[in-house]
Amino acid sequence: MRRAPAVAGYFYPKAPEQLRRQVGAFLQVGPQRRSAVGLLVPHAGIVYSGSVAGAVYSRARLRETVVLLGPNHTGLGARVAVMTSGVWEMPGGSVEIDAPFAETVLERARSASGDYVAHLREHSLEMQIPFLQLALERFRIVPVVMLAMGYEVCRDLGEAIAAASEALKKPVTIVASSDMTHYEQDAEARRKDRMALDRILALDPEGLHRVIREEGISMCGYGPAVAMLVAAKRLGGTEAELIRYATSGEVSGDYEQVVGYAGAAVWAPDERDRSP
Repeated sequence: MRRAPAVAGYFYPKAPEQLRRQVGAFLQVGPQRRSAVGLLVPHAGIVYSGSVAGAVYSRARLRETVVLLGPNHTGLGARVAVMTSGVWEMPGGSVEIDAPFAETVLERARSASGDYVAHLREHSLEMQIPFLQLALERFRIVPVVMLAMGYEVCRDLGEAIAAASEALKKPVTIVASSDMTHYEQDAEARRKDRMALDRILALDPEGLHRVIREEGISMCGYGPAVAMLVAAKRLGGTEAELIRYATSGEVSGDYEQVVGYAGAAVWAPDERDRSP
């Protein structure tokens, strides 16, 4: 099964060299990199959120299996859709799915289904791959998109990802792809996003889920973020850091209707590259 790019030439450049230059301008990979078990990364058009995504991928040392969790914006496919095999074609080259890991997640997640259709037009995971292709020499992905975001569904998925990592003795980095508050004034977006980010930095998945619901925070990928936190904690993550926050107003100049972008990491424990 081969998945073609859905938003090349729209959210990011279609020409490989132009894409490489643009992504490369956002990456500054240096010796300060730390091993990450979980990441929160935005997925808007690259001119808007690329600086935040680049800051995260510049700091994080990634494992060779990357579990990509994102919201399902299109409404197509299963409630929790795992693509279990195949290749994602991208302008920068093809990326393989880690089929054994994806199948193991599917076996353990009661809420998940094997589904290709949910991934056909969805951009939230695709936007991570150009950064991964420059940050890593080789990697495989486990793509999962979510329509259902109740807490028990998120916890079930997070536990399944952690269980798969433990069963296969394979360290992973789990990337939760999400933008933050949508289309509110800049000051209000920052206020609401701070409440959500406080729960992420406290490694509190249930608290994140609760504050999103109670405060009406329009964070599109809160379910993926909750699942990432559940898995990251079980896999030994004990420290979270906000790497960068911005809003679309900083690019567009429109501070009346902004989208918030946050980049954060859950760092792995000291023996970080050891198999779980």
